[in-house]
Amino acid sequence: MTAATPSTPTIQVLERAFSLLDLLAASDEPLTLKQISERSGLHPSTAHRILNDLTIGRFVERPQAGSYRLGMRLLELGNAVKERLDVREAALAPMRELHKLTHQAVNLSLRQGDEIVYIERAYSERSGMQVVRAVGGRAPLHLTSVGKLFLAHDDPARVRAYAARTGLAGHTRNSITELGKLERELSQVRATGIARDDEELELGVRCIAAGIHDDQGRLIAGLSISAPTDRLDEGWVERVRSTARQISDALGYRL
Repeated sequence: MTAATPSTPTIQVLERAFSLLDLLAASDEPLTLKQISERSGLHPSTAHRILNDLTIGRFVERPQAGSYRLGMRLLELGNAVKERLDVREAALAPMRELHKLTHQAVNLSLRQGDEIVYIERAYSERSGMQVVRAVGGRAPLHLTSVGKLFLAHDDPARVRAYAARTGLAGHTRNSITELGKLERELSQVRATGIARDDEELELGVRCIAAGIHDDQGRLIAGLSISAPTDRLDEGWVERVRSTARQISDALGYRL
């Protein structure tokens, strides 16, 4: 008999946890352990163990002893997803207009941990640049223009912690790999509101970016133009800034 792979129990537990969340979501009232066990087909001890773990993570809560309902963590995660979907929707038309004006790739990116993730791109073959990182792609904060926007909003201690975690690994000869140089760059970003990537992630590609803010004034995304090094026009800086502001305004941002 072949031993089960280590991934098998983990997948089974996840499947059972998802089924319990779906079960709780389908009920208007809190459910008892007995009800959950009967409706899910799980043994009470198994259901109890999974529910306990979900409670620790705040995905499930106990309004009273012996009963369970969905927890507030799910609402928090849902709101986070909603914010990201909203910014994408608000950004689509302005991004396309900016692309028509510049004929270069226009990117919308979010921060996730120590990376940015690309969630939308306006692009055509006329840009003359191969898109290496498609929608869903990720890149380190310190090597990207949008990533620098987010780092510039962190306090110095958090920037130092980021440098320690990542080691400021470089991708090209232009990559910033020294903390002092990164701190000076971030100071410039704070002063101008514009961040740059000078062939730091990919040789032959330069980027300029401006931040997108929500109705609470929080930096939630970044808008950037990526172009071949010899085609990046400094005259686009104000267009990137004004487009990012247009998207922020649509999200309710006010100075």
